Amino acid sequence: MDLNTLWFVLIAVLFIGFFFLEGFDYGVGILLPVLGKTDGERRGIINTIGPFWDANETWMVTAGGAMFAAFPGWYATLFSGFYLALALMLVGLILRGVGFEFRSKDPRPGWRNLWDVCIFVGSFVPALLWGVAFGNIVKGVPIDGSMNYTGGFFNLLNPYALVCGLAGLALFTLHGALFLIIKGDHDIAGRARTLTKKLGPVAMLLLAGTFALSFKATDLFARNASIAMIVAVVGGVALLAAGLLSGQKRDGVAFAMTGVTIACSVVSIFAGLFPRVMISSTNPEWNLTITNASSSHYTLTIMSVVALMFVPVVLAYQIWTYWVFRQRVTAPTSEKPA
Repeated sequence: MDLNTLWFVLIAVLFIGFFFLEGFDYGVGILLPVLGKTDGERRGIINTIGPFWDANETWMVTAGGAMFAAFPGWYATLFSGFYLALALMLVGLILRGVGFEFRSKDPRPGWRNLWDVCIFVGSFVPALLWGVAFGNIVKGVPIDGSMNYTGGFFNLLNPYALVCGLAGLALFTLHGALFLIIKGDHDIAGRARTLTKKLGPVAMLLLAGTFALSFKATDLFARNASIAMIVAVVGGVALLAAGLLSGQKRDGVAFAMTGVTIACSVVSIFAGLFPRVMISSTNPEWNLTITNASSSHYTLTIMSVVALMFVPVVLAYQIWTYWVFRQRVTAPTSEKPA
């Protein structure tokens, strides 16, 4: 495996880690006003992800940094072409982070309700837009021979990408509900379990719709077809298994199964793209690939050495964090301002 392929695979792994971990963060934030009936319950819901959410977001930063360093052409085209959508996502993430930090600074209900709304919006918008972004990447967008995006914002809001966005939103929300069953107190876990019975079929329907539309709108299953197809089917089976396991109250395994679905979705996308990183809908000869969008061999070599040294340390620290904060969270009956 050459270094270009290696870093393509590593970026896929980073996105798998990001969507698996940040996916349940998004889901918890989306479900905050739905499952939290009192201020104390909403504080308890936030506490389930309190030790993790900011560390989970570092996977996104790392994936973006790896993309910038390994494939600067990909990074430049993606971030300039999707600029407005990514700016909206960034605003949502800022609102969400500030909401977590500021919510407890004032006991007034209006103050806390404001930040609860910000947490909801800041979770909902990125969960939706990540699916839209990857839908456009696999469908193809207008790119010229100089790797410049030549479309506009509304080119990104096509039916296929929107269905991908809704599928991602539903999957992350289900992932978050299963996390709350594991980590929330008795009342929150019970409501999350009830909601999971409704979210599961919706997520399955949207994922199946995305799978079907991909045959018509993309060539996702035309390249490396066996890998992309098998992995996509495994993801669908895992999602179905998650619903069945949740009904049997095997909640940890059910949560792992939605994680498998998320991982399979990312693998299908990257397998279907390879060796491309972005598809030009203008001219296939202008596709961005792991060759024409990459950094030099020397840069990729240095990056590989650094990653080999530090990635295991970061992974060990994050695993330790999850182990330390593994206990179920109890919602406080009242909350004093920090």
